[in-house]
Amino acid sequence: MSRPANPVTIPLADYSPQHFLLAVVDGVATVTLNRPERKNPLTFESYRELTDLFRACAFDDEVKSIVVTGAGGNFSSGGDVFEIIGPLVKMDTKGLTAFTRMTGDLVKAMRACPQPIIAAVEGICAGAGAIVAMASDMRLAASGTKVAFLFNKVGLAGCDMGACAILPRIIGQSRASELLYTGRFMTAEEGERWGFFSRIVTPEQVLTQAQLLARQVAEGPTFANTMTKRMLAMEWAMSVEEAIEAEAVAQALCMTTADFERAFEAFANKVKPVFRGD
Repeated sequence: MSRPANPVTIPLADYSPQHFLLAVVDGVATVTLNRPERKNPLTFESYRELTDLFRACAFDDEVKSIVVTGAGGNFSSGGDVFEIIGPLVKMDTKGLTAFTRMTGDLVKAMRACPQPIIAAVEGICAGAGAIVAMASDMRLAASGTKVAFLFNKVGLAGCDMGACAILPRIIGQSRASELLYTGRFMTAEEGERWGFFSRIVTPEQVLTQAQLLARQVAEGPTFANTMTKRMLAMEWAMSVEEAIEAEAVAQALCMTTADFERAFEAFANKVKPVFRGD
């Protein structure tokens, strides 16, 4: 489980990943899992490089939002059976704990990443792939998408990479429990009805629509969007009274930005504001 040979460098627009594709256009970084012949499974190396990428996003002011997708009609089949599952059965407790903490670091990096992350989900989205979609801030589904938290199917608990903490907050305790106890696939229609997906579009549109949404976010006030993401995470562990006070402080900080003043001037002049992120 050695680290990637090429550490992530800034600016991300000039970075060439080894284990996935990356493109930065108009403030939107598109991350594409790119092993379509195997339905885009994750490996030890891709886990680490993805984690490093999301951590690096905090240092690139040119990236305003992120889209995560998969190549070849599928999002991700999860951990590679031969490159991950096989080696795991031979590891001792210390090695296994290092692995599970390493996979959890990917979710931590996604949640700590200041830019909003949008998952464009198509085809199979299973295991760790379902976790990546879950850890994103927003999710769009292509019709026919199937999502499964498969850990139960391989003799493991559903409490993997934050699933027991995050999934119930998205779809509710009972529905999350059903998926985690059975490992069954959730259809795109169920996912939309339960709130896992914002909406369902055609397979031909899912990436385009996700990038359009990401561009709308990118054109917004960057500092304020970052604050929104931070508060959405922090307020999970707050009382309502604490949350109201925290939001008062956060909003006051946003009111000191030039973007807030730009918005007022644009409103007064009856034009659309152009935000610059400061």
